[in-house]
Amino acid sequence: MARQNGIIKFKGTIGDITFYKTKDGHLAREKGGLAAKRIATDPAFQRMRENGAEFGRAGKTGKMLRTAFRTLLINSAESRMVSRLTQSMVKVIQADLVNERGSRNVIDGEVELLVGFDFNITGKLGRTLFVPFVGPIDRAIGEISASVDPFVPANMIATPSETTHYKIISAATEINFEEETFIVSSLETAIQPWHSTPVIAINHFNSVTPNSVSPLFLALGVEFYQEVNGRMYPLKNGA
Repeated sequence: MARQNGIIKFKGTIGDITFYKTKDGHLAREKGGLAAKRIATDPAFQRMRENGAEFGRAGKTGKMLRTAFRTLLINSAESRMVSRLTQSMVKVIQADLVNERGSRNVIDGEVELLVGFDFNITGKLGRTLFVPFVGPIDRAIGEISASVDPFVPANMIATPSETTHYKIISAATEINFEEETFIVSSLETAIQPWHSTPVIAINHFNSVTPNSVSPLFLALGVEFYQEVNGRMYPLKNGA
């Protein structure tokens, strides 16, 4: 792979060189690759087939998680979130100590490796919300909580410029990766002014199936708004 420099940037293929544009700029690479039939049958590429199967499984399970949390991600996810989540899912699958390479999966892996995953790498929750919070799970009654301690918004929430208001959002989901189904519930506070007046603790109680044996996930986030002439406009600037 090479980077294109100069005033004129090419797109397409010239000879054996393909020119294309990415978020990292204009790049070029040599055309080539192996025949698909050979990769699928040649014993020399067994390891490649195993890696490909698990990578595909990681992408599929990552998509299910994104779909379950879609209501939260519409205004918060950044452009590289999909690839970052897939990479994290690969690590979850690689932690499977039960199945053979190529057959490892999320269920037998370590889903706990996803704890702390930020759906917006440019607006990390840890750099935004400085209030202590917990996310206890009561699997028996099917309740996934999000509890935030009392706080002063202006002191404990770092906001993008032009912010006048905010709200705290949470969602819990129960995902059956084998059957490709999920249950999700979400809650949010009212849109609150970003000021120096203390606010009381926030407690969200999201419900899933009692005694579920499926993996359970909790997502917590903050959305920002600007008030203009009495109307609230969500800030969609990536921050």
